[in-house]
Amino acid sequence: MTRVVVLDYGSGNLRSAERALRRAGADVEVSADPDTALAADGLVVPGVGAFAACMAGLRSVRGERIIGQRLSGGRPVLGICVGMQVLFSRGLEHGVETEGCDEWPGSVERLHADVLPHMGWNTVTTPERTALFAGLDGDTRFYFVHSYAVRRWEMPVERNLTPPLVTWSEHGEPFVAAVENGALSATQFHPEKSGDAGAALLRNWLKMLA
Repeated sequence: MTRVVVLDYGSGNLRSAERALRRAGADVEVSADPDTALAADGLVVPGVGAFAACMAGLRSVRGERIIGQRLSGGRPVLGICVGMQVLFSRGLEHGVETEGCDEWPGSVERLHADVLPHMGWNTVTTPERTALFAGLDGDTRFYFVHSYAVRRWEMPVERNLTPPLVTWSEHGEPFVAAVENGALSATQFHPEKSGDAGAALLRNWLKMLA
């Protein structure tokens, strides 16, 4: 059975993620231990709340190093909600800039929308060749809770490198809803709160760990 660690750094719906992954067919452990996190087949980085607080918690357990070490060895990582946001270069909240993990260039900024937070079900626009959303219809809805997002995709397309697959959604303006980039995947929405659609996405991710 596929072994997955949900990284415990003091932020995120740890038990909800654990239950959802177990239902999807994984052997799941919630842990902050670096060796355990590095040894697992897959690592899930959840996150709720403020970017700065999540980064502080992540650094307290050397989470950014764990993520970097896993990716350097091609070991899969899945970020969820703020766990996705911290993978980018920086977060800008209330006039304060916080350095992120810098796995992807880009800024997490407040959405330009009449109603915030963006809370509830929304559709996404997926790219061709997506593995995360394989088998899901274009009108499938996922559950979002956030006021900040990546509003522009800044990664340059380099020769001889496969560009990341970027999924978009919209609330007031377009924003990045998910990214698939080799061993690193992430969703702005909560698959663990997205019912059958989220369960299907998690099963797709687990297939990528084989």
